[in-house]
Parts: sequence; C-alpha cells; structure tokens
Amino acid sequence: MDKVLASAAEAVADVHDGASIAVGGFGLSGVPNVLIKALHDRGVCGLNVVSNNCGAMDAGLAVLLAAGRIARVTGSYIGANKEFARQYLAGELEVELIPQGTLAERLRAGGCGIPAFYTPAGVGTQVAEGGLPWRYDGQGGVALASPAKEVREFDGTEYVLERAIRTDFALVRAARGDRHGNLVFAKSSRNFNPVAAMAGRVTIAEVERLVEPGEIDPDAVHLPGIFVQRVIALTPRQAADKMIEQRTVSVPGGQRAVEH
Repeated sequence: MDKVLASAAEAVADVHDGASIAVGGFGLSGVPNVLIKALHDRGVCGLNVVSNNCGAMDAGLAVLLAAGRIARVTGSYIGANKEFARQYLAGELEVELIPQGTLAERLRAGGCGIPAFYTPAGVGTQVAEGGLPWRYDGQGGVALASPAKEVREFDGTEYVLERAIRTDFALVRAARGDRHGNLVFAKSSRNFNPVAAMAGRVTIAEVERLVEPGEIDPDAVHLPGIFVQRVIALTPRQAADKMIEQRTVSVPGGQRAVEH
C-alpha cells in the first residue's frame, strides 16, 4: 500500500513518447511543476496533454510547450500564453478547445467509468455542430476541424453528447497526502487536480506535506487513494515555490494596481 517513490524522475520513468497526460492546475495554482520538470528532463515528446491551460509565465506546461514536446492539447483556455497561441496558429500544435465545465466533467466521467454524457453547453455552436479549428495549416487556413457531435432532445431541451476522457497518466499537486495516496488540496489548487487525477490510468501526485496513513481525517480527504498510484514528497523548498500570475497591490489613494 505504500505508494511513495524516492524521486520525481522515478515516478515518471515509464512515461513514453506520445503518451496522453491529464495535468491538474489552473493558471499557476496547483500545478505539478516538479513532475513536469522531471518529464522535461527525461526528454519525452509528442505528448497529448489534457489540462485547463498550457502553463503561463514560462512555468508549468509552458516548459514542455516551449521545448516542442507537446503535440496536442485538450483544454479550455489559451490566455496570455503567447507561445501557445503562436504554435496553434502556425499549425505546429493541435488544440481542442472545449467549455471549461465540459472539460471538468469529461475528466470526472472518465474516472467514474461513464463513457459519455449529455450537456446543454455548446448546443447551437461549433462545439456541437463541428468546424472548430483543431489544427491550422500555418497560412491562415484550417487543416483539421472538429467533427459534429450528436445532439438529442430531452424534455424540450437540446443536449450535446460529450465523450469521457481517460489518459495514460495524470500529474497532480496536493497540499497533503499520505502513503496510501489519499490527497487534500488547498484552497484554489482544488481546481482541476481531483478530476485530472481521476482520469489517469496511472496517477502521480506530488505532495507538499507527506503524512502517515490515518493522519488525514477521512472526512477531510478530497481524493481517495484508489485514484492514485504513485506519490512523491516535495522538499520544503519545492513546496514553497509558488508563483503568482497576477498580484494585486494597494496604492496610495485606495486604488488597486495589478502586477504581472
């Protein structure tokens, strides 16, 4: 039952070229940076990543993206990641953009063994009707577009069929975890981490504080260890290394300023 490994390098040693990976985090919050760096150091490429976004400020998945290691992204947000936008528009990267709630539910459904579900999100748009650019040709044209999805009416309302997501691996970050893989996420880091962990066939968690089994109240567990296969304990320095994407500070006169 002890799922703790000695290092991040050992934890990702079997992640292969072309693997599909669900990655937790939102912006810079709750991102498994240590495991991502271990993947970068290992040199794997052609990765199919499922994550809300693809990193920011040269951190998180942006490290793998800048190195050309990612072939496809399924996510909800490009945001201020200029390299993500450049690769997408240049035809270097395949991108499936879907509504954020749909992404979360597709991951959760995959972890629950639900093959597909109906949702009203996206009905009447290209999400359901098809035609969203998945890959550009580098000259302004669309090389690959999304297919149409099944739409069905229930009680007078139309819903689009969305398929669940399962990935070869999942990488997540938790505030606390025990040797059995039970995890607790702090505040806003409880974003996509639980559902990403559920979607992975092999889920690897980096934890800021490793505790012994029984130290976490069962009622306080956010993700049970059944969904986690490997755990690594971060050093105090790694646990404290948390970037802030936008810092809001007070200035004279009661106004607020945003630092990037």
